[in-house]
Amino acid sequence: MPADNPLDAFSRTELLELLDCFAKNMIALDGVWFQSLENTLGMDTAMEHDVKVWTMFAELEGRRIKAFLRLPDYPGLEGLQQALPLHFNAMANDIDMQRPDANTLIFRTISCRVQAARSRKNMPWHPCLPAGLAEYSSYAKAIDSRIACKAISCHPCITDPSCACAWRFTLPESP
Repeated sequence: MPADNPLDAFSRTELLELLDCFAKNMIALDGVWFQSLENTLGMDTAMEHDVKVWTMFAELEGRRIKAFLRLPDYPGLEGLQQALPLHFNAMANDIDMQRPDANTLIFRTISCRVQAARSRKNMPWHPCLPAGLAEYSSYAKAIDSRIACKAISCHPCITDPSCACAWRFTLPESP
């Protein structure tokens, strides 16, 4: 006979707190492995691995979230708008989303736990643009292969000081 599910003992509020804890733990795990590479092999090599890891992981995460949401094969930006808040990085950071038009979704991380942690440790900011582009492009493609992603603002190319990073997702207009 299967053991009782330990999550059954928690209230909805406690489960939401646990989910927040898991999201923060994932960011901590990412930071720990990255800093290990950074300290051992240098920033350039660490960034090469970061891009590879985020490309693979974000695709896996995106596919799982898409299945969880029961999205169709091509859910468009509406599907991505449902899926992005469930991306663990979004769950652990303050975010917002905007739809300036039917073919565009803007996703912004207002405050970033990674950059805040590096600042607290007197470390230089993480040059996250290449890894962020890999992460968000792969996640979006897993939701809908037609979606393109472009950085609007991301360290070291900050163009919007009101947020930690900003990404533009577009879907080509239908013929």
